[in-house]
Amino acid sequence: MRTASTGKERVPFWLRWLLPVILVLTWLALAGVGGPTFGRLEEVSSNDQASFLPAGAEATEAQDRQAKFRDSDEVPGVVVIESSEAFTPVQLGEVAGLRAELEELQLGGAVIGPIPSEDGKAVQFIASIDSSADVTEAVQELRDTIAERAPAGMQAFVTGPAGLAADLTAAFAGIDGILLLVALAAVFVILLVVYRSLLLPVMVLLTSVFALCAAILLVFGMAKAGWIQLNGQSQGILSILVIGAATDYALLYVARFREALTHTTNRTAAVLTAWKASFEPILASGATVIIALLCLLFSDLNSNKALGPVAAAGILCSLFAALTLLPALMALLGRAAFWPFRPKLLPADQREPELVTGLEGQKGLWRATGSLVSRRPRLVWIASVLLLVVASAGVLQLKANGVPQTDVILTASNAVDGQDALARHFDAGSGSPAVVVADQGKAQEVLDTVKAADGVGEAYLLAQGSVPITGAPGAPSAPDVRDGKVLINATLNSAADSLEAEEAVKALRADVKAVDPEALVGGVTATALDTNTTAQRDLVIIIPVVLVVILFILMLLLRSILAPVLLVLSVVLSYAAAMGVSAFVFNNILGFPGADATVPLFGFVFLVALGVDYNIFLMSRVREESLKHGTRPGILRGLGVTGGVITSAGVVLAGTFAALGVIPIMFLVQLAFIVAFGVLLDTVLVRSLLVPALAYDIGPRIWWPGRPARPEPDAAIQQETGGSPEPVVEGAGRR
Repeated sequence: MRTASTGKERVPFWLRWLLPVILVLTWLALAGVGGPTFGRLEEVSSNDQASFLPAGAEATEAQDRQAKFRDSDEVPGVVVIESSEAFTPVQLGEVAGLRAELEELQLGGAVIGPIPSEDGKAVQFIASIDSSADVTEAVQELRDTIAERAPAGMQAFVTGPAGLAADLTAAFAGIDGILLLVALAAVFVILLVVYRSLLLPVMVLLTSVFALCAAILLVFGMAKAGWIQLNGQSQGILSILVIGAATDYALLYVARFREALTHTTNRTAAVLTAWKASFEPILASGATVIIALLCLLFSDLNSNKALGPVAAAGILCSLFAALTLLPALMALLGRAAFWPFRPKLLPADQREPELVTGLEGQKGLWRATGSLVSRRPRLVWIASVLLLVVASAGVLQLKANGVPQTDVILTASNAVDGQDALARHFDAGSGSPAVVVADQGKAQEVLDTVKAADGVGEAYLLAQGSVPITGAPGAPSAPDVRDGKVLINATLNSAADSLEAEEAVKALRADVKAVDPEALVGGVTATALDTNTTAQRDLVIIIPVVLVVILFILMLLLRSILAPVLLVLSVVLSYAAAMGVSAFVFNNILGFPGADATVPLFGFVFLVALGVDYNIFLMSRVREESLKHGTRPGILRGLGVTGGVITSAGVVLAGTFAALGVIPIMFLVQLAFIVAFGVLLDTVLVRSLLVPALAYDIGPRIWWPGRPARPEPDAAIQQETGGSPEPVVEGAGRR
């Protein structure tokens, strides 16, 4: 067997053709099964907020108790008909006739109403929709019916939990098509600019798409088996994460493959050389992100618990695709993949240059960056840190304590307009009452307490058949009792999804527990309150776990303690800066009323895990070069050879996450900005300037307690780059 650089070695047929073809056909088969499954994710997906609460939340316990008072599981839809003038008797008669037509739709239980407002300018119906039916279709039927039958000149809305759920589902509708197309188009354009090749971008995108198909198949199976609860948010994040991560890993492999092609004419040898060189950083990067995402299993929110395995499955498939499918495609295509700018074979004396300063062979932007880092390392890293600290100050303005559900949808929404109409003419909490489950023996005392509570408009005990006990002649006088418990519905003065309503529920819980310590307060508002409270608790618990896990993986990869600690601190500072800038943008430019309580946690997990990715790509190459040439030349060499590929990877990932902004959901738009901006900040500032300058300033001590085997160049050599000399390590051998 001759040396790899001659390009004349004989490669077995099975390695040159058979194995690549088998790998490609295997991935084609996976894509053939996983692709059609993409359209079936709705079968195992739910956007019901209550279903993602932890089992121990009071709202969840109240919901379980409330279910015993119902013969079927129903979602209330509130029909509101509004007029600019008071209804005439004739108009009231027309509207009253709607009840029979709504009941004929047979969407669920009996329709309650019409209920006129005190000002006479609006009426409402409460139509229960069976949750086993398609709520979106049922709501549309209601809207079509009232649009046809409402008196001329009046506005009609379907709102409440059913209306809001339907509009939320409609907003997520773009996830299956628009989001994926926008993300793929963005990646394709970026790759065309980076590679100036027509074929290679297609191969990289195929790798990403096939990885997504495999991930969808895996996620569908987990959801079908009941292991996870899938929702629209995690479904959208899965697509973006897989496309971005698979492309990043592919870029790293392609960079090493292109470099290997300058050393040999044998494409199989180049594929194997690139695979060996990129295997460890890709595996370490993927493992870091996977384990960080699995830390979400420590969350008390089922939605967070679901996102962890869903996103981890996506990263796992991305990793396997980058290490199997892409090398197989490159083995079959060879230099043709880079057409029309195919890499040329370098002369033998230029393939492994002996570095003196670390800048040899570099030119353009990355030579200038390396020169700046080497001449003024301390100034560069201190200035970078100060800039990040200033940007981090804005995090104090982040309002991540939840937002009303009516603010979540960023496009026109009939349900949101209906909530506004309810607030104008009725107790704003109509149709979405707080639910109190109390002991039968204390029913009247608890009811009196609820009626007297601040923020409660009216309250009543429930009798058989879900009828309120009103005290009117002929009305039921005995409450419905199930397992020794009674049910009290309390209509709040504030909209059920408002922060004011959440404060009212907090006070109500304190009041009723003073009378009945075992009483439970649930409902739509309580569900949102418990979700926000649990999300803030998760932030405190999960962040330290993620940091410890990432630190441990970096220590294993870099065989060092100091370098991993500094890298983790750098990405934490980068995260804080990204959140600070995001808070300023959300509050002052986009005018958002706040942020979902899970936004800081998701932003942290993605930014820290993905930010460490780029530091892994950089520092693994720096360590490789340091073993050959010494630490400081190795830093400059590693920065130069990885600069282009890491920057491209950062732009690709930022572009894919920015695509989330096409979905008109506030949470996804905010997450898109946080991750896209944070990744660019990490790529351009932290990885390009802060980390290299800090490592260069520290020198070989960066590898403490270990040291690279290659001693540092002498003072005369260091003078060429403006760096200070490091003493030669005694007993260190040359590799």
